[in-house]
Formats: sequence, structure tokens, C-alpha cells
Amino acid sequence: MTLSEEARERLADIVELQPTKNGELQERWGMESGSEVHGFLERELQEYYFRDDNSLIRATEEAAELVDVEPGVTAGDEPGGTPSAVRVPALQAAILDSLAGPEEDGQSVVSVLRTLRETADLDPDVDEVRDALQSLRRKDVVEVVYTTVPTFRLAVARDEFEVTVNDS
Repeated sequence: MTLSEEARERLADIVELQPTKNGELQERWGMESGSEVHGFLERELQEYYFRDDNSLIRATEEAAELVDVEPGVTAGDEPGGTPSAVRVPALQAAILDSLAGPEEDGQSVVSVLRTLRETADLDPDVDEVRDALQSLRRKDVVEVVYTTVPTFRLAVARDEFEVTVNDS
């Protein structure tokens, strides 16, 4: 199957963002709905993506080779273990740099937002922080601790994985 330039660029987005979901791709691609994303995936990229057990979108190995883009997550040494490297936008990298460690109490979304504003010279809104934390959770480097409000902390020690900031 020959891919159009648009399809090739969008496939690269999937490789870079994986594991991802319709909403992230909708935002990245400027589409009106998740249904529009699903339609494009089925029409143009059906051979190059799949949904994992959690219904998250992942690229096939062939897709990753075809677009020559570093995947969003590099698996660790142990099967099913934590990733050894993640490739994330600057906001997510700043969160990883300042978020509570695996042995510490989790932080609420508002607490993470305040920390970013104080230490990282960033001023995202609360929804951007919430979305970034959920994306990092899907990448298995952040976990949710359920208390009165959900809180977040690193799932693994900072020195156990490498973070690369992508330019997207």
C-alpha cells in the first residue's frame, strides 16, 4: 500500500505518540472528532496500526520502520516492565522532572500545575497538565494514586529511564 504524504506524516505521529488515543490524534491533526480520526485510521492506515488490550493506538513494527521515527516509548529489558526511554513534549518532560518520586506521596493535578509555574517557567492550564499526566500514565512512567482526589507520581525512579523532548 502506497501512502500519501499526509498519511505518512500522520503515521509518524502515531509512532511518536504511541500509545495514544483518538483524542490526542484529533488535537494533533486538527480534526473535529474522534470519529473523524477513526475513519482516517481505517481508510488510510489500517495496515499500520492496532489497538492494544487497553484500546490504545499503537503502530506496527512495519510502520515504525516505514516512517523512520523514534517511538514514543522504548521498552525496558524485561517483558511487560517499565520503559527504558520515553520521547515526550516539553511540558511532559518538565512534569517528569518535577513530579513526586515512586516512594513519595502523589501530587494532585493542581499541585503539579503550581510546581510547573514555580520551577519550570511554564504556564499551562489545568487541562493541559491533566492531559499530559494521563499521557505519561499511558506510557507507564507515571502512576495514579487514588485518594480523595487522584494524585500522580512517577511509577519508576528517574534514573531508570531516559527522557527525550520531541519538537512537536
